[in-house]
Amino acid sequence: MLERLFLRLQKNIDSVLMVFISSALVVGLFTLYSASGRNIILVLNQLFYIGLGFILLWVTAKIHPKYFQKLALPIYIVGLLLLFGVMFFGQSSHGAKRWLNLGIFKMQPSEIMRIAVPIAMAWYLSKRENKRHAIDYVIASLFFILPVILIINQPDLGTGLLIAASGFYILFLAGLNWKFIVGGGIGLFSLAPFIWTHLHDYQKNRVLILLDPSQDPLGSGYHTIQSSIAMGSGGLIGKGWLNGTQGQLDFLPERTTDFIFAVFSEEFGLLGNLLLLGLYGLIIGRSLMIASQAKNTFTRLLAANIGLTFFTYIFINIAMVSGIMPVVGVPLPLISFGGTSMTIILISFGILMSVHSHKELVGSS
Repeated sequence: MLERLFLRLQKNIDSVLMVFISSALVVGLFTLYSASGRNIILVLNQLFYIGLGFILLWVTAKIHPKYFQKLALPIYIVGLLLLFGVMFFGQSSHGAKRWLNLGIFKMQPSEIMRIAVPIAMAWYLSKRENKRHAIDYVIASLFFILPVILIINQPDLGTGLLIAASGFYILFLAGLNWKFIVGGGIGLFSLAPFIWTHLHDYQKNRVLILLDPSQDPLGSGYHTIQSSIAMGSGGLIGKGWLNGTQGQLDFLPERTTDFIFAVFSEEFGLLGNLLLLGLYGLIIGRSLMIASQAKNTFTRLLAANIGLTFFTYIFINIAMVSGIMPVVGVPLPLISFGGTSMTIILISFGILMSVHSHKELVGSS
């Protein structure tokens, strides 16, 4: 009976991907315990979010991809309305207005758009598959441009960049001509002065500090300097779990969220970093393998986008912590503390597993 129950629970779950994800989560819990100063309450909170995320992953994996396709536009519209709601009724914290207070709980609509945008774009471009013209790519671009503008205005540059990257991946995977990609890149570069004038002062400071963190070592450059010290002091094999000085002595800011990779680097060194990156590589590789086996355009675009967006999360966070990108507030996936980001990532993997487990049915529908 227990065996039958286990098989029933395991149905639609990709065991290979689940092993890789679970391994990363275990690493994250150990790192979080150290980064939080051995705060077991914070670790238990993270365990709660992981448990909730796994439940949502399991439910999502059982939903046929055709229902994601049917609900793509409604989900997108609801997410967009919630973003406008943040603009007028949002709750401010630390100078940013990103949350809606619904009484029982607070929600961050920008996180919803990380799923809603690629689903809506994949839906639209798959619908136009046999009669796609240049104007279709322009229309598809609007699906991510509008929410990105609203999110950056909150301001939340990190999430805005992730959604912009996610939108670009969908366009690229759908066959956008290289001429348009190069032309768009040149056009974006030419808009740099205009974009610069519309950045908030703290965002401008982050860009300037990237060039020389020492110009404000106790202010804007503090995060970058301390994370560089932590990563460099880890050496080849690290100082050992719970023995990192920058993290344990509270020199490193935001060490349980955006800068948790610096804590990991200090304690486990270069070899630990390579092992973690290898684990991430296995997750991304499995995701792209599932995408390559998808049987229609919608599922193929959606699955590949999930894998590539997950890569973008990792790249931006590590580049930010390493001092080669401005600090933009992007957590390290499956490792950093955070409820909404954790559940959204696990839901995304649930969608990926749905694509994999229903691939034969999708092909015949």
